[in-house]
Amino acid sequence: MSDQLAPTRQGNSPARGTSGYAETADALAVQYEEVTFEEVHVDVLRLVPAEPCRILDVGAGTGRDAAALAARGHSVVAVEPTRELRAHGQRIHADSGIDWVDDVLPDLALSQHAGRFDAVFATAVWMHLDADERRHAMARIAALLVPGGRFFVNLRHGPVPESRRMFAVSAAETVELGSTYGLRTVHRSERPDLHGRDNVWWSSLVLQMNDADNSPT
Repeated sequence: MSDQLAPTRQGNSPARGTSGYAETADALAVQYEEVTFEEVHVDVLRLVPAEPCRILDVGAGTGRDAAALAARGHSVVAVEPTRELRAHGQRIHADSGIDWVDDVLPDLALSQHAGRFDAVFATAVWMHLDADERRHAMARIAALLVPGGRFFVNLRHGPVPESRRMFAVSAAETVELGSTYGLRTVHRSERPDLHGRDNVWWSSLVLQMNDADNSPT
C-alpha cells in the first residue's frame, strides 16, 4: 500500500487528518453545501438502501449527506471531529434529526452508539489516513457493518490544499484492502470535481460486506 504523503505547497510535515479544517470551516461550510447529496453520489444512488435503516456518516462535515439520508427516512449517526464544522452542521441542519458525534477514524469508538450499521459513508475522508491507519480503519468499518452492509467511499485525487494532511490513495489499493476484510467491490467509477477544479478528480467506490456474519462469537 502507498504510504507516500502527497506533497504540500510548502512541504510541511504531516499533521492529523483534521489539520486545516477548523481554520477554514466557514468557507468550507459554504462550499460543502453548494452541491447536493444526489450530485455527489449520483453514480451510486441505486445502491443506497431504499428502506429505512441505520447509517453512519464518517467525516460528515456540515452534514449535507447525513441530512439527505435522514430525509430519506434513515437513522443517521454523523461523525465529525472538527468542532467548527460540526457546529455549522448542527446549525444548517438543525431539524434533520441527525445524531452528531465527536469521533474520528481509525479507532472510531462510537461509545454511545453500540451495534452495527446497514451502510457507512466516508466522503473525502479516506485519503487523510496513512497506510497503517487505513488498515486499522478498514478493519473497524468491516466490524461496524451488518452482513451485506455497504461502505460508500469517495476518494479525492490531486494537489493537496495548504496545511492539509493527505496521502496518495488509489481506488485499486482501497479495493484490495477492503477484500482483506471481507468486503467485495460492487461499484467503482471516477468523476470530475464538482467545484470545477481541473486538477482534482474523484473515485467512487461501494464495498459490500460478505452476507455471512463473520463477527466474533
